[in-house]
Amino acid sequence: MSLLGSIARSLKDDAAGLVTAPADTAREMRYTAEGVVNGDIPPSRPLKTLGLTMGALVVVLALLFPIYWILISALSGTGGSIHSVDGLRLLPEQPSLQPFIWVLGDLIVPSYQIGLGIPLTDTALVFDTPRLELLDASAYGVDDPSEFKTFFWNSLTVAIPTVVLSMCLVVPAAYALSRREFIGRRKILFGYVLLTQVGGGLGIALLIGLYTVFVQVGLNDNKLALSVYYAATAVPFNTWLLKTYMDGIPVSYEEAAVVDGAPAWRVVVEVILPLSKAGLATVFIFTFLTGWTEFVVAQTILGTDNYTLPVGLFSLISEYSVPWARFSAFALTFASPIMLIYLFAQRYIEGGLSFGGMEG
Repeated sequence: MSLLGSIARSLKDDAAGLVTAPADTAREMRYTAEGVVNGDIPPSRPLKTLGLTMGALVVVLALLFPIYWILISALSGTGGSIHSVDGLRLLPEQPSLQPFIWVLGDLIVPSYQIGLGIPLTDTALVFDTPRLELLDASAYGVDDPSEFKTFFWNSLTVAIPTVVLSMCLVVPAAYALSRREFIGRRKILFGYVLLTQVGGGLGIALLIGLYTVFVQVGLNDNKLALSVYYAATAVPFNTWLLKTYMDGIPVSYEEAAVVDGAPAWRVVVEVILPLSKAGLATVFIFTFLTGWTEFVVAQTILGTDNYTLPVGLFSLISEYSVPWARFSAFALTFASPIMLIYLFAQRYIEGGLSFGGMEG
């Protein structure tokens, strides 16, 4: 619980910092202006800060421009295109939310029956929960909404087992390789380094063989088998990353816990894991992205009914044309969870990569 409590406190602090950020910025600007007027702060300092801020803003806007361009295409209605013969357009000609409504489809909370048994009798009371229709796509001229919800569910049922299986292997392996001495430890470490460097290449080179094995054992079109494959490919790199992060935790913390009488499992749960939350967040994000964004193996192994979001996005491309508005809306909706997760976990990812020897 200490690890979860630490994460909850960090998220609470981040939310509070986000709410108070405008007020803190205004207070700092007022303090700087008063300092310049009183002569306590040289005028060159805020001008330098302003110049650096404007330069960084220009760079950020340049990096975000492709996403903005895709958004413009998505808002251009059914006839939207990612390019125009009239040149670059910064605003859509005829803005429309139809592509996003087509992606989301009908948002309905169905009615369910809830039975309540009456004690000392054989009868039961049955209640029907209300049916909520949050969005009727046909009311906006969309009669054939996409299968985004099916693709989303398939991606979720692949990514979550991938994360669970990976973390169950990565965490104990990283702790053992970081804190324990045993026979063959150096050879295992070299093996992890080897698999970290060539694992992805082997995965692509042996794709046909992998598909043959899956077919022979009857595991083709099986989302759990795909999750096992993703977890296996994610283990080497993420174990090495988390292991190098744990190497930076002083051994004295563990020794102090042992002196206080804590058993080995409590040392791991209440000392090592809370101090490794940045590394754990990084590993969590990387393994989740493995199951959420991988395309080649998913397209090879899965059937049409089990397509994940990347394969579903690719299926929108026909031989002669691409519905750019719907394609862009689908892509942005698909990428939104990833962006949200990264925004909330950004400082943990940066800390995990830095302490894990990946900085720069």
